[in-house]
Amino acid sequence: MMAQQENGRLSSEDTVSVMTLGSQFDEESSFGSDSEINGFTSSRQTDKYGFIGGAQKYSTESAQEVPLEVLRHREAKWLDMLNHWDKWISKRFKKVRLRCQKGIPPSLRGRAWLYLSGGKVKREQNSGKFKELDSMDGDPKWVDVIERDLHRQFPFHEMFVSRGGHGQQDLFRVLKAYTLYRPDEGYCQAQAPIAAVLLMHMPAEDAFWGLVQICEKYLPGYYSAGLEAIQLDGEILNALLKRVSPPAYRHLEKHKIEPILYMTEWFMCAFSRTLPWSSVLRVWDMFLCDGVKIIFRVGLVLLKSMLGSREKLKACPGQYETMELLRALEPHYMQEGFLVHQVLELPISSRDVEREHRVQLKRWRKIHGELSYKSPPRMHGAHAIMSAEPHTRQDLRQKPTIIVQYPLPSDTQSEFARVKKRSTIRKAPNPTVDIPNPYALSADPKPAALNNQTQETASSNQSNHPPPSLQQSHLTTPENRPSSDPQPPQPSPQPSPKPNPAHSTEIPHSSNPAVTVQPLSSNTNNSAHLTDPPPTTDSTPLPPDDTPVNGNSVAAPRVPGIRHSCESVGSEDTYL
Repeated sequence: MMAQQENGRLSSEDTVSVMTLGSQFDEESSFGSDSEINGFTSSRQTDKYGFIGGAQKYSTESAQEVPLEVLRHREAKWLDMLNHWDKWISKRFKKVRLRCQKGIPPSLRGRAWLYLSGGKVKREQNSGKFKELDSMDGDPKWVDVIERDLHRQFPFHEMFVSRGGHGQQDLFRVLKAYTLYRPDEGYCQAQAPIAAVLLMHMPAEDAFWGLVQICEKYLPGYYSAGLEAIQLDGEILNALLKRVSPPAYRHLEKHKIEPILYMTEWFMCAFSRTLPWSSVLRVWDMFLCDGVKIIFRVGLVLLKSMLGSREKLKACPGQYETMELLRALEPHYMQEGFLVHQVLELPISSRDVEREHRVQLKRWRKIHGELSYKSPPRMHGAHAIMSAEPHTRQDLRQKPTIIVQYPLPSDTQSEFARVKKRSTIRKAPNPTVDIPNPYALSADPKPAALNNQTQETASSNQSNHPPPSLQQSHLTTPENRPSSDPQPPQPSPQPSPKPNPAHSTEIPHSSNPAVTVQPLSSNTNNSAHLTDPPPTTDSTPLPPDDTPVNGNSVAAPRVPGIRHSCESVGSEDTYL
């Protein structure tokens, strides 16, 4: 005998395996999200939705896998929409609807549901309300009923399988807060699955305001005493079925099967206890975007699929067989791909629902009189809710809990350049050994007047290792930068000779201590040309360069190895 469980059907083998697993412990023991504390993690098998032991038997088979690249692309689109939610809802709602029909990315589903339902605005406008309700003691009659229902909500989900675990605690907090928020309505058992689905995707406070919006805007009057609203919607469903699938309508009328007998759990729980979980999530994505018409469409698709042909009606000749067929829906019709496609193709609009609602309400008043509970008007989707409730941009502003601050790119670059420049100027060069050039020639003598400046420039640029293209350079002080007009070159000042230790030179000091090295340009004003040291007995000077620096006959040679062309200079002789 098939054993039916929430969110899918379990075979007898699956039920026995799970129940045997749980029978090893008493009622106070737990396994699931809190089972790691109890050391019971090796035996459980959890699917990607969090259900244990095959409770979602058909979800894995019917789920449509979205490629990772497509998923990341959709996440980027949803992040942009959530950051500019007011503009998207008011000006581009058709695009929002289309993206909800494709499926909200799992990583953003909780946040998107909160925005679609209007719970985000409600929470911001009632800041601290949930905390106040959570700290209060609930009505004892409702508290007792809620506590008895906690373990019945998705008992094979890892979040709620632990008796007294964090999932059941949050569920109790949300339901108790709602009874205090709406004491005239109280608590209904069908609210628990709604709150549990929300808690799987968002914190307790957000789930509370999502539950408030569903009970007040999407399904008003469903959970009030007498269940008049759900009975009225049952008549609307029956009237719409007559137009969508006449064979199914005639069969139900023939066997006097009232809609309240099969559609109560469907509508009051928003199919969360009927469909595979992958289909539940897709239905909820569309339901929170477009309103209750999605619930009507799903019900009509299931009725049409199960009772829409003569061959199918032959298998259920009586009332009992028909009810059993509607309780045990075929998995094929509940699969995500088939169901979503049929729901989108069904021509039932919000206007059709409202038109039929007026007709059935008029008929209800003739038979039963006025409704005992006057519920607020029903809102058909996110666009209607956002238009009816005044809000500000501050209400829609996201408030992240983790904030990471990075330095600005410009500041980072300037700081890096400044540190690099300072290290270049102030860093004392490492001592090097003078190695004669073995390839030098005896021709082309060099003037010795600029030898000291050449040695100082080479030692100050040891840490930079300039490329060959920059080996022919000149020194320019800031106050004597080249102007736009060409001027005749000025000879560099000669230092006065004075006794110094070996291998050290006296350098001319400028009034401005900052000295920069610039590549050779077309303007050579106020420049001191680099030259090699004078030839010694061990080596001969380098070949001259083909390009003269000034107009003189003496050419400035290249410096192939600057760091080896002079002795090291002490830190006291370094430019500061």
